[in-house]
Amino acid sequence: MNAALLRPETLAVRNRGGGIRTQPMVTARLGSGQMLNGITTIDPGCAVPLHIHNCEESVLVLSGEGRAHIDGTEHDVRPRDLTWIPAGVPHFFRNVSDHDPLEIFWTYASIDATRTVVATGITTRIDEEHGE
Repeated sequence: MNAALLRPETLAVRNRGGGIRTQPMVTARLGSGQMLNGITTIDPGCAVPLHIHNCEESVLVLSGEGRAHIDGTEHDVRPRDLTWIPAGVPHFFRNVSDHDPLEIFWTYASIDATRTVVATGITTRIDEEHGE
């Protein structure tokens, strides 16, 4: 078994445009299970576009404050809040701060996770995307 310690400052940052930056961190196969983890930083006033995934996603707010829109319902989110989003449920996160970034740590229940942006219908694999 291989183990790794990864620090965000040593990982490549993918600029997704619109004030969104992502750092995919770890892919793991755990027996029959799989997961893909990473960190997304959302600048003040910016939002991740409304999208769906082909697998479940959990999101832990690391820092900042924002709003989560999940399946048409809005929720305020703050550090240490955790969300669970089933596959196929439309959602997005928006930073409501005037000056602090919103940092979220996400986990997908598949290393083959995809994101489909609702407005465009464009689907990309999470581990291959370089922008939206």
